[in-house]
Amino acid sequence: MPQEQYLHRSTMQTSEGPQVYKVGIYGWRKRCLYFFVLLLMILILVNLAMTIWILKVMNFTIDGMGNLRITEKGLKLEGDSEFLKPLYAKEIRSRPGNPLYFQSARNVTVNILNEKTKVLTRLVTGPQAVEAHSQKFEVKTLSGKLLFSADDNEVVVGAERLRVLGAEGTVFPKSIETPNVRADPFKELRLESPTRALVMEAPKGIEINAEAGSLKATCRTELRLESKDGEITLNSAKIKLPNLPQGSSSSAGSRQKIYELCVCPNGRLFLSQAGSSSTCQINTSVCL
Repeated sequence: MPQEQYLHRSTMQTSEGPQVYKVGIYGWRKRCLYFFVLLLMILILVNLAMTIWILKVMNFTIDGMGNLRITEKGLKLEGDSEFLKPLYAKEIRSRPGNPLYFQSARNVTVNILNEKTKVLTRLVTGPQAVEAHSQKFEVKTLSGKLLFSADDNEVVVGAERLRVLGAEGTVFPKSIETPNVRADPFKELRLESPTRALVMEAPKGIEINAEAGSLKATCRTELRLESKDGEITLNSAKIKLPNLPQGSSSSAGSRQKIYELCVCPNGRLFLSQAGSSSTCQINTSVCL
């Protein structure tokens, strides 16, 4: 019985012909697939073109990017550059023969740190001032000669000459030590203490010299010339004391223009009208 059914089925398939079964995507599905494949290829080409354009604009090469080049000694940067965050470098220098510029909208700060990231030295250049924070500040010449030095204890000026060009001069709140104080040629030298005393001291001597002009010392109360172990010498062809007090004359005779210089026990000088003998004792009231 099964053999007869098999023969019957075979006879029916042979009489009807072979049947074909279609496998795949047809119709609108196939067209959508082709469209997506074409769109993907277009995106790939656009992406590739954009990548090539970016590489061209940014100047990407094997040695670096743009103005930045990677060399054996480090990084080489050409042109203007902007750093938005801190820059850490061992050495920064320009190309030979070209200057190096640092520019900032607010300030430029240079810090020197130790192993514990503690600031040892700081240089701040801001819109209002230039500040240097360190234990000692020095300025030297190319040969190594010290020109200026400052620390907590003292300020040293190593130049042969210190010139002050201010119209009001220089104010020293405390004492200064120098071997020579001199004005420029054809300029006046003025030493003044408006509210306190002016003291000049030297272990060997003080020399005040005005070769082409006069010397003037002015004070409000007292001008004292004191020599502890030596003497005071006034060496001049003319010595004038125009405002010395004059003693009263006891003689009613004719007044003459010859006076005698007298000295009181307290050192005060006064004039007394000269006579045949000394008249200083007669005018001792001036010494009171």
